[in-house]
Order: sequence, then C-alpha cells, then structure tokens
Amino acid sequence: MTSATTPAASTARPELGEAERTRLDTAIVDLHAGTRTWAALTLAQRVTLLRAVRSSVAAAAEDWAHTAAASKGLDARHPLRGEEWLSGPYSVLGALDAYIETLARLAHGTNPLDGITIDRAPGGRTRVHAFPLTGLDRFLLSGYTGEVWLEPGVTPNGARAAAGLAQRTPSESGGVGLVLGAGNITSIPVLDVLYELLAHNRTALLKVNPTQDALVPVYKRALAPLIGPGLLRITRGGPEVGTYLTGHSGLAHVHITGSAATFDTIVWGTGAAATRRRREDRPLLKKPITAELGGVSPIIIVPGEWTDADLTYQAEHVATMRLQNSGHNCIAGQVVIMSSDWAQADDFRAALRRAYANAPERPIWYPGSPSRMHLATDAYPDALVLGDRVLVEVSDGDDATALQSTEYFAPVLGVVSLAGTGQEFLDSAVAYANDRLQGTLGANLLIEPSTEKALGAGFDRAIAALRYGSIAINGWTAFGFITPTMTWGAFPGSTIADVGSGIGVVHNALLLDRVERSVIRGPFRPFPRSLPVANGGGRLSILPKPPWFVSARTGATVSEGLTRFRADGGLIRLVKTLTAALRA
Repeated sequence: MTSATTPAASTARPELGEAERTRLDTAIVDLHAGTRTWAALTLAQRVTLLRAVRSSVAAAAEDWAHTAAASKGLDARHPLRGEEWLSGPYSVLGALDAYIETLARLAHGTNPLDGITIDRAPGGRTRVHAFPLTGLDRFLLSGYTGEVWLEPGVTPNGARAAAGLAQRTPSESGGVGLVLGAGNITSIPVLDVLYELLAHNRTALLKVNPTQDALVPVYKRALAPLIGPGLLRITRGGPEVGTYLTGHSGLAHVHITGSAATFDTIVWGTGAAATRRRREDRPLLKKPITAELGGVSPIIIVPGEWTDADLTYQAEHVATMRLQNSGHNCIAGQVVIMSSDWAQADDFRAALRRAYANAPERPIWYPGSPSRMHLATDAYPDALVLGDRVLVEVSDGDDATALQSTEYFAPVLGVVSLAGTGQEFLDSAVAYANDRLQGTLGANLLIEPSTEKALGAGFDRAIAALRYGSIAINGWTAFGFITPTMTWGAFPGSTIADVGSGIGVVHNALLLDRVERSVIRGPFRPFPRSLPVANGGGRLSILPKPPWFVSARTGATVSEGLTRFRADGGLIRLVKTLTAALRA
C-alpha cells in the first residue's frame, strides 16, 4: 500500500513506456504536494491567485485565439475566426471574473447569493436569477437573462446555506483529480480545471485531447500561476495515457468531456469483459467520475405570426446552432421540430434552406466527422448535400430514428414536423424532445412574444416539463455555456450504467449545490426591431445580430473586440466594437 503523497499506478498498457509512466507519476506526486499548498491558502489568497491567472490569460489571449483558429483551418481572413476568441479566452476570462467575485464575497464573510434575486420556478422549485449580475452585462447583453433552477425540495434558505461548495471549507482537500479535456472547444479543459479546484478543492492533472496539442504551450503560459505552486499539471497523450491515468491510485476522481462511448470504455472496458462487468455491476473504474457527453439537441419552433424579417433572422439563428465550429459541438442544435399546421411552415423551411446554404464555408476538421456525415446521407439519401453540410428534411413516412439517436457532431441538421398549433403543438414537441431524442444536455425553443403571452402558464409548464440541463428560450444554449454564473451539464438522473448526456455540472461560478437546470431567455428580435414599438411585448435589447451568428458580417471583429475589452478594458475599444456590431 502506498501513501497519498507517493501514489502508485495500476498496470499500464504495453504501449506506455517506463519514462512516460515516470513522468506522469512525478506529475501526480507534485499535485499531491499542491493539495497541501491549496489547503493552506486563505480565501483572500485564492482571490489574489485567481487575479494572477486572469492577468496571464489576458496576456495569452491573442496567441490563444490565433492558434485555435489555425488548428481548425481558419486563416486570418476567415469570417468565422471570431468563434475562437469567444469560445476560448473570452469564456475563461468571464469565468475567472465570476469566480473572483464569489470567492471575494466568501472572504469578506458574505454569501455569494447576497443581492441576487431568488424566487420560485414552476413546480415549487427554487430559482436563482444568475444573469445579468453586473451593469456592463445588463448594458451589452440587454434582453438576455439567465436562471438556475435547483432540484425540487431545495429551499431559498437551503440554496444560500450551500452556496460556495468546497470554498465554504477551504482547508478540506478533495485530493487530485484527472481532467480528460475536450477536443472541440478550447476553453472547456481550462473551465473544467477551474471547477475541480474551486467546487471540489481538487488539484488537477489535465490530459489534453490530441486535437488540442497545439494549444498546450498557450495553456501553460496562461495557467502558469496554477502550475507553479503545483495546483495543475498538463500532459499530452493518446488513449494509452488516458488508460494509465484513469486507473492510477493517486487520482481521486475523473472528469471527462467527450462521448458516451469513451465514458463507457473508461468505466466498463471493452468487448465481452465489459458486457460481463455491466451484468455483474462491477465497473472497471474504481473511483468517482463526472462527465459531459453531449446529445441530440432539439430546436422547437413554436408557430406564430412572424414577419419576413423574423423568418430570416431565426433561420440564421438555427443555422448558427448547427454550423458554429462546423457542428463539432455537444450543444449544436440537430433536430428542428416544427408544426405541420403552421401557416408559415413552408416560408420558414425556405428561409432555413437559404440560411443554411449561404453560411460561410469552412473545414470539417474534427476526426471522424466525415464518416458520420456519410452515415447521415446513407440513412437519408434524399438529404440536401451542400458540400460541407447536410440538411435532412424528414417527410411523412420517413424513419427519423437515425436523426433522433445519432449525435453526428458534424454539420448535419434535420427537420421534423408534428401536428398542432398553440399549446397542443408545444406539449407534443416537448414530449418528442424528451422521449425520442438521445440525451438531456441542451434544448432550444423559439417563440414570438405575443404567442408566448397567449400561452400564459401553459408555456411555463412546458418549460418545466423539458428534461434538459440547459434550456434556451429565443436563444441558443451556447449562451448558457459561455455565461459563467450559469451551470452546464445534463439533466439530473444519469448513472454510470446509463450515462446519457453525463453526470454532474461545471461552470456554476456561484458554486450552487443541487442544480437541476439552467434557463436562458433572449430577445426574439434583435435591435432595432427589439424597440418597444415593434416588439409586441417582447424584450428590449440593444444587441443587433449577435457576433456568434455565422451570418454576422462583422462577427470576427466584434468577437475579438469584446475579448480584448474583457481582458484589458478601454472605453474607446468598446465604442469601436459596438460600432462594428451595428454593421453585423
């Protein structure tokens, strides 16, 4: 038996050499020493450390965004290169700011939820109004709000008492965790490391996905303040490294962002032996594991009276949900659910075809994606193939099973139709999303304001019935992903035997306990049609076409400008960025 400070490892695959095992063992020993360092830091010292991390991330932001864009085949002139600013350094800087605020409150003896509205959501749930919390967010992202719904049975007082998670007991170590980093979005590995450290008091060994190898030098510079005191180690490697580490006795916990197949391999193994272990409930993995694993995300289009401009805008919105990052997103919308009785159904389908076809071309870069696209065209030979993207419109009598059960992780978008209008359609669409689509990670719903108003309490009941960990109303769930005070993860209830979209949550900068879901609400119409005279009772917003839209002409400029402003401030820079946004 070995001590916690001199961990031993399980038997490794033959492919992993002695030198590599020694290097990994040494990293884990360093991280065990780091747990003592972390436990000795006061909350005020942790705030100081996070501010140092913020400075180093800001200094690395440009290199980060450019390296990420190049790794995905986006050159300096590509109109979609701004994605790598928003989904990389911008997301991390926002998370650091939010965590700093939470820890600073705790350090001063105040509650992270002081001054934040807490009320009741449908079903008697406690609801935390987690966005916006700053004047700047209220201004720049006017019209967007975010709520975190807690599990039934949690009271407002209980929510306040638990807020802070492990930072309420900072000297109690959670040991050393393994983070198996995502391969698609460059902020995910860093955000997962921060959550290990702050929600669980665990130092972390980050194994970077091979698709992100080019980012390792950037990560090491950006996260140097965590690496120095032994709170983080970063390693590269393929499956053999992952196998060695998941079985390592010196690691207390595993967190993975990836696929359910990879999760099952880690937990149960492969082949006949895995089948036997499942049957006997004897997992190969002996330590706890949390995971975010994606799924098939619905986009529910509630029928209403839409203008031509509404049809065009929301068609571009749907195209963005699928085509951002070339569809290599666990939160990419995949199945559009429409009403066959909607008078404007044909008009919206036509607008969607145009928006989907007209979005800028880009490389399909994630490993395995071309073969998954072939699966789609094999299952649906009549699909519209547009070079780097596929549109499947399921007709009456067609079998939608493949579309419902396969997360293509590629630019494949499907459209299905259900009968009904109003509440009848909405209830049917919610049931379809819950019962027929694989996974419970994220659901999107688009509804014209007067239609929502007419549905009244029926609309709220429908949202409560959606069994998804993140729900976006007149928005895309990616907004919830990028908003640090929201939570990100599958709907509760999954187990290692049936993992679905995953177990546990991340982000969650308010450090809330017993989270059920996050709900984002956005403006149906962008500026200037969001002005009250034209808005039909909807949300006022100064935001024009959002910079994350694949159709935003100035998206790259605005995304870079917002990230630089988040990093360093500067009123002149912000004014220039907002001026560019108006030309989107």
